[in-house]
Amino acid sequence: MNEGDVVEVLRGGFYTTIVVAGPPLLAALVTGLIVSVLQALTQIQEMTLSFVPKIVVTLVVTMLCLPFGFAALRSYTEEIVQIIIGL
Repeated sequence: MNEGDVVEVLRGGFYTTIVVAGPPLLAALVTGLIVSVLQALTQIQEMTLSFVPKIVVTLVVTMLCLPFGFAALRSYTEEIVQIIIGL
C-alpha cells in the first residue's frame, strides 16, 4: 500500500462523511438562520424557540436521508474490505 492508496482511502472517507453528515447539518443551519431572522423580526428572544425547531428538523432530515447515508457507508466499507483483501 503506497501513499496514493492512503490518499484515496482518506478521500473516500471524507466524501462519505460529507454525504452522511451533510444534509442534517445543512438543514440545522438553514433552520437556525430562519429562526434567528424570525426572532429578530418579532423581537421574541426565547431560548427554546431556537433549539426545538433545529432538533426536530435535524431528526426529520436524518430519517429521510438514512437510506442514502447507509448506502454510502456500505460502499465505503466494501471499498475498504477490498483493499484489505488485496493486501
